[in-house]
This record gives sequence, structure tokens and C-alpha cells, in this order.
Amino acid sequence: MSPTFKRSSGEVRVVDTRNFKESNTIAAAHVIVKPGGLRELHWHQNADEWQYYIQGQGRMTVFFNGAKARTADFVAGDVGLVPKTLGHYIENTGDTDLIFLEMFKADKFEDLSLSEWVTASPPELMMGHLGIGADVLSRIPKQKAVLMPL
Repeated sequence: MSPTFKRSSGEVRVVDTRNFKESNTIAAAHVIVKPGGLRELHWHQNADEWQYYIQGQGRMTVFFNGAKARTADFVAGDVGLVPKTLGHYIENTGDTDLIFLEMFKADKFEDLSLSEWVTASPPELMMGHLGIGADVLSRIPKQKAVLMPL
């Protein structure tokens, strides 16, 4: 199948009920992050995320409530878990492609990136909370990148 998202930093192939009707209880994404790449900061509003690392080495940071975060390293054969709605990102820390599966007990793959959330919120609210000016806010991409360089 062709990539659902493709950038110079990697590619993602999503399978869910939108392109595989029989998949009404599982959604998945096959993710390839190139060396020096990052699966951008995002969260899933509809399900926990299970990950299975196939190749390479990566580092994931998960942001919990109460200003807490946890970072862990992963290699082929490892399994990761991100509870629903917790922000997280995954970086390729190796010199080969990082390949892993994202799996969800849901009929659709849903994610929301930090940039999407910031740019869809009232500008005055974001500028006040983040302590940034309109010039900085205007440079934040309105569409998710999914994958990006570090």
C-alpha cells in the first residue's frame, strides 16, 4: 500500500475501517522513522496505543498529568504502551531506519498533533499561556507533520 503520510523523515501507512472494512475493532499504523527523524508530539483521543518495535532503536517520551514525563529507549522486539490522551513523541536514536507498529483497539486511527491543537485554539489563549507573540504563533504549522527532522 502507498504511504498515508510521507516525508523526508519517514513514512506511515495507516490501516483502519476507512481502507480495510473488516478492521472494525483494530486500527494500526506501520511507521518508518529515518535516522535523525521524529514522530511528532501527538496524542490519540480514542484509544490506548500499543507499539511493537521491529527494527532500529528509538526513544519515546510520554507526558503524564501533573507536569510529569517518562522517557524510555526501545529496540527491535520491545513493546511500548501509551495510555489514551497522553502526549508523546518518538525519535530515531540510531543510524538505521526505526520501524514499529502502532496498534489501537478502535475502528479508526485518530491522532491530534500539538501543532494542530495550538493553531486551532483561540490565538489570545495560546499566546497568553505559552508566552509567545503573534509572529511565533503564525509560524506554527496548521497541519500535522506526522514525521519531522529533529
